[in-house]
Amino acid sequence: MVDSAGARPLATSEPEKDPSLPDEGREMTLMEHMIELRDRLIKAVLALAIGTIIGFVVAEQAFRLLISPLPEAAKVVALSPTDTIISYFKVSLVIGTIIGMPVILYELLQFVLPGLYPNEQRYLYYIVPAATVAFAGGAVFAALVVVPFSIRYLSGFLAYLVSPTYQIQSYIGFVSSLMFWIGIVFEMPLVIFFLAKLKIINYQKLSSSRKYAIVLIAVLAAVITPTPDPFTMMIVMVPLVILYEIGVQLARVA
Repeated sequence: MVDSAGARPLATSEPEKDPSLPDEGREMTLMEHMIELRDRLIKAVLALAIGTIIGFVVAEQAFRLLISPLPEAAKVVALSPTDTIISYFKVSLVIGTIIGMPVILYELLQFVLPGLYPNEQRYLYYIVPAATVAFAGGAVFAALVVVPFSIRYLSGFLAYLVSPTYQIQSYIGFVSSLMFWIGIVFEMPLVIFFLAKLKIINYQKLSSSRKYAIVLIAVLAAVITPTPDPFTMMIVMVPLVILYEIGVQLARVA
């Protein structure tokens, strides 16, 4: 448009974009997605590395705690010169994962959920710290409850015939793996809440599928727990059922 004197064009204002809508810019190319993935992975790895360095400071106390469930008669041995340092590093890595979890989760969610509306993205700032606490709680639960019961059963089996001797690297690998996966499944209520917020699942579906969920939880508990006895399995299964019920109730208010 031009003004009445024909001197210069009049400025036309573009309609303001609704801030509640997601960015509708051009679609990113595959290379741009790969670059973004690289950048976010670098940030996540840096957070894990910093957390692991901090974990080295307190790893000895955690190390003592993890081997404390072993019976007094049991011997812990290193079969190679690197066994002890590798075991120490595994413990530090678990601690580093807990410390770096906020950044790791944030970068992961920002990559896989780029199309969220701004009012949906704000839930990430609540879910990320809550997920960190849940993961840490699961790891602590595994270290203080599941591991002692499991070791007590496994060490006592045929103890009158076999003298228990443990390779430190295998033992710490077993314990750290248990802590990691139980920490992951402890995040179940937050995952359910977030999916309910995105309208992917709802309270009615979760409530009606409760019996199937309990069966799946029983299978998951059987896979996670290293012992064949049902008592140790129940130690893991009962908290998971409770966590599922918490998730169902969170879905109701989502």
